[in-house]
Amino acid sequence: MTLINKDTPEYNWLKRVSLQFISEKDFEKIDKTSVKLHFKKGETILKQGGLSTHIVYLESGLVKFNYENESNKNLILTIVASPKILGGANLFYKDNNLFSIIAIEDCDVILIDANVLLGIMTDNARFSIMLFQVASEMFKKSVINFVSLAHKQKEGRIADILLYLANEVYHNQSFTLALKRKELAEFAGCSTENVIMTLSRWQTEGIIKMEGKQLSILDIERVKHISRIG
Repeated sequence: MTLINKDTPEYNWLKRVSLQFISEKDFEKIDKTSVKLHFKKGETILKQGGLSTHIVYLESGLVKFNYENESNKNLILTIVASPKILGGANLFYKDNNLFSIIAIEDCDVILIDANVLLGIMTDNARFSIMLFQVASEMFKKSVINFVSLAHKQKEGRIADILLYLANEVYHNQSFTLALKRKELAEFAGCSTENVIMTLSRWQTEGIIKMEGKQLSILDIERVKHISRIG
C-alpha cells in the first residue's frame, strides 16, 4: 500500500460526477478528508470485520469482494472493475465490514471518509439516492451469484462467471484472466479441480480457447445455453 497523488484524470472524473449532485464546497470537504492509495495485487483494501469508516472509489484496477465463513472457507461475492464507487453499503450498515475488498491486480483507490459523506448526504437527496443506487448495484450482483450457486450445477455456474467477466468486467469475449483457477472456484462455489476439468473440456469442444492467462469465448451462444439449462 502506497500513498500517491490525487491529481489525475481519473480523480477529476470522480469530481465531475460528484459535482452533478453536490456543490464545489461540498466536494472540497470530501477532497480534504480523502486519501489516494496504491494497492498491489493480493493486498486487502477493506477487511471483513473491520470498522466501516471509509467508502472506496476504485480509480483503476480490478478487485474481488471476498467473504470468509465460520469454517474459514472463502467465497467471492462479485468481481468489480474500475471506475466504480465501492463499499457504499458501509453508509447504510453502520457496523463492521460484511466482506473484504481485495486487489486482484494493482489498484489505485481513494478512501473517502464515511462520516463526511453522510453529512453531505443529509442535505442532498439526489446525492443520497445516487449512492444508495451504487450500494444496491453491488448487492444485486452478489445476490445474482448466490442464486446461481443455489440453483445451478457447476457447469452452469462456471458459464455464468465467464459471461459475467466478458460482459461486466472486461467488456470483451477475449481477455487476460487476472483470476487464478482457485479464485474462479471460489466465485463458482465448486472445487478448483472442477473448474480446471470443465474449462479443459470446453476447450476441447471448441467452446473456449485458453493460452496461458488469455481466455477467449469462441461460442458465446453455447456458453449462454449452458448457463440457461444450469
